[in-house]
Amino acid sequence: MKKSKENSEHYNWGDNCSGWYLLKTQSLSIIEELMPPKTKEKKHYHNKSQQFFRILKGKATFEIENETIEVESGDGIHIPPKVKHRIRNDQSENLEFIVISEPTTRGDRYDETD
Repeated sequence: MKKSKENSEHYNWGDNCSGWYLLKTQSLSIIEELMPPKTKEKKHYHNKSQQFFRILKGKATFEIENETIEVESGDGIHIPPKVKHRIRNDQSENLEFIVISEPTTRGDRYDETD
């Protein structure tokens, strides 16, 4: 089946952020996400899941362990299991990206305290 945001399950997360499940299985999750300007998620890690983020539009700021990395449109970043991380949109425009998780992160997310 051909997939797009228009025919995919939608959910809200964080501070007015959106996600669309392009693929939702226990072994693999592919989500298109949108973060409004000046939003961020809680720092967290996954015990089993690895993730790959591909930036479609805007510039993402990642906090990975104690390092800050900016990832621009067209580029991506891999987050191995057990690595503490968060994505932020420090910009004044929407941030759009694809996040691929293997296996799914459902039930495998552990939030850190800020």
